[in-house]
Amino acid sequence: MRVIVVGGGVVGTMHAWQAVERGHEVVQIEREAEARGASLRNFGQIWISGRAGGEELDTALRARELWERIGARVPGLGFRAIGSLTPVRNPRELAVAEAAVARPDAAARGYELVTAEEARAINPALRGTFEAALWCERDAAVEPRTAQPHLRDALRATGRYTFLPGREVREVVGTGAVRDDHGDVYRGDAVVLATGAWLSGLVRELVPDLPVRRVRLQMMQTAPLGEPLTTSVADADSFRYYPAYRSEALDALSAGQAQTPVAAAHKMQLLMVQRHDGGLTIGDTHEYEHPFAFDTVEDPYEHLTEVVESFLGRPLPRIRRRWAGVYAQCTDTTRVVHRQQVADGVWLVTGPGGRGMTCSPAIAETTANELGW
Repeated sequence: MRVIVVGGGVVGTMHAWQAVERGHEVVQIEREAEARGASLRNFGQIWISGRAGGEELDTALRARELWERIGARVPGLGFRAIGSLTPVRNPRELAVAEAAVARPDAAARGYELVTAEEARAINPALRGTFEAALWCERDAAVEPRTAQPHLRDALRATGRYTFLPGREVREVVGTGAVRDDHGDVYRGDAVVLATGAWLSGLVRELVPDLPVRRVRLQMMQTAPLGEPLTTSVADADSFRYYPAYRSEALDALSAGQAQTPVAAAHKMQLLMVQRHDGGLTIGDTHEYEHPFAFDTVEDPYEHLTEVVESFLGRPLPRIRRRWAGVYAQCTDTTRVVHRQQVADGVWLVTGPGGRGMTCSPAIAETTANELGW
């Protein structure tokens, strides 16, 4: 079988991986020289802790298993089973963490409520003041800026994979066939359009009423911390954002403890993970209304700096990079992904939202199973 994958981000690359693993030939086409979208502009977190139960959690856990397996074969991914800590500072936040630990699926997530002293034993960099922390042993991380190149190197080594950058697919020209902006036609037994947040052009022509929206975020990265941050770190605002934490305790938190004005205005939570070079990737904000701003604003970065410094008990290293990114999210946010046959032999796979990095291996595996690869 010959599979054409359109899109060089993590969702597209994982579809290529699944096809090659099953013995097929793959041509992967990317309109940029390298993927430049949400697949790079993220935390690199394999984030189990906040996922909704049912299909979403099952998908994330399966993806976590696949990431670890692939990471053992492709060391350049930088797969690390580091877990996460969410420090809590008062009884309302603590009650949400306690409700999470009481969930029927808490063991599958690796939830455990730990004291402040136990949290510091797990992650000694957390020298700030907090009462306790929610520990999630199943969370992990990879290096988002380098994951796709390392995966492609492994795919090329099979002799059944070709990567074609700098080509934008413009048209479906027959069963399992597409044409790019150079006029070249690619024919396969299946075409997968994994174009991420690029929902205009060909995607709009094929699916005018696509039930997927674009979401914009802001993030930043620091100079090396100078010591290990041994886990990912979140704050209690993440309880408000992720479906796993919905409970009466969360309702009480929302009613009795407002977010800061900046965090509320920018729909913020803290997520933080350390990169291989020692720097910290920190975010994020959420913007849903189009047209998106063309610039980044400083207030969210100041808020994040304040929260991080309160957990670390020390000044944040110098900020080296700030950026904005856009990802695609199903308008029905309970759906893990939008997968649709859009022409004979052509499927569109998009809209995983903030789950893309976490869930992409399992999303691709499901596509491969459903298409009979």
